[in-house]
Amino acid sequence: MIGTGVYTSLGLQAAGIHSVLALILIWITGGLVALCGALTYGELAARIPRSGGEYVFLSKIYHPALGFLSGFISMTIGFAAPMAIAAIALGTYAANLIPVSPMLIGISVIVILTILNSTSFKTGTNFNFVTTIINVVLILVLCIAGFSKGHHQGFSFTFTGGDFRQVINPAFAVSLVYVSFAYSGWNSASYITHQVKNPVKNLPMIFISGTLIVMTLYTLLNFIFLYAVPLPELEGKIDVAFLAARNIFGTMGGRFVAVLISVGLIASINSLLILGPRVTQAIAEDYVSLRFLGNENRSGSPFYATILLTVVSLALIFSSTFEQIMTLIGFTLSLFTILSVTGVFILRYRMKKNGEDLYHTFGYPFVPLFFILVEGCMMLYVFFNRPIQSLLGIGITLAGLILYFILIKYKSNGNN
Repeated sequence: MIGTGVYTSLGLQAAGIHSVLALILIWITGGLVALCGALTYGELAARIPRSGGEYVFLSKIYHPALGFLSGFISMTIGFAAPMAIAAIALGTYAANLIPVSPMLIGISVIVILTILNSTSFKTGTNFNFVTTIINVVLILVLCIAGFSKGHHQGFSFTFTGGDFRQVINPAFAVSLVYVSFAYSGWNSASYITHQVKNPVKNLPMIFISGTLIVMTLYTLLNFIFLYAVPLPELEGKIDVAFLAARNIFGTMGGRFVAVLISVGLIASINSLLILGPRVTQAIAEDYVSLRFLGNENRSGSPFYATILLTVVSLALIFSSTFEQIMTLIGFTLSLFTILSVTGVFILRYRMKKNGEDLYHTFGYPFVPLFFILVEGCMMLYVFFNRPIQSLLGIGITLAGLILYFILIKYKSNGNN
């Protein structure tokens, strides 16, 4: 979870919302929504303990066509878009350190990590573990140092009528998309259920504890960014953590933090390269025409699925801006997470006899309803305020529906 969004999205939020209190409330709200989703996904994973995430949930609960659409989005932009965003952010941060084009830096890292994960799965996962620890330590250091000497003179945390107007501003809902992207990953464990020991018991705890920890860290860190950097200086900027670190530690300290953040962003790209191809692999197992995407090479990596992910992410980098990619992926993925969370009501109706050891969603039915309500309102606001990206997401989804019927027709003709 910890990666690109928390180091980049505050500047985009500050461009539309000019209230410290409202900006902090966005991160708390986004965290609560993610927590509600995590609480509900715990039950979904306990009832359907198979790898594949929304692809498996939606196929089992509704219809294979809906599951395929979710999987198609994951295969095309679901993992590729966050990779592209992480690469763009990495290039922006690293450009503060070395005189190289940000785009060139991002593209180079994606290619190198693709080679790494295609040749050694164990090396990729070990690298990810180490960089995640670096990320957590970096956030804690920034928070502690920021509280002690990061205060700028214009900082104010008092509530006024202007703060309330900022909360009901449509920009608040659009900003939730950026925050939702930052929290994306709370559901990642559902993609690799088969690699989790005793998933029925452990997955709910993984979802809930991970989301609570990240929510706390994210809220503290963004408070420090606002505490250390005046709002006008943050507006529209991507490298907000570098700006805050420079104000807290000085120029050299800011550059050192930029190095650590760059490492964290590399970890984000690496995580997506581990998870994304496994989702594609799960889909490929169910459709003969796509089965080649699930073929593993000697190192146990789904090679063609990894290459597909890399090619799409590079295409997004060349064709879109940071904000456009973030809005596109936030809108599109919200549709499938809403449908998945809604599925818990359907599963409860179908499976009235529940085992004593089965996890049940805390706060049911209010917790899943809160998730559905907030995410649904956010999608409506985004559709009317960012129609191009929203329609593009809908168009890609419909393209997946066409492909589904082609595959089904191919299968029905006896091509097994």
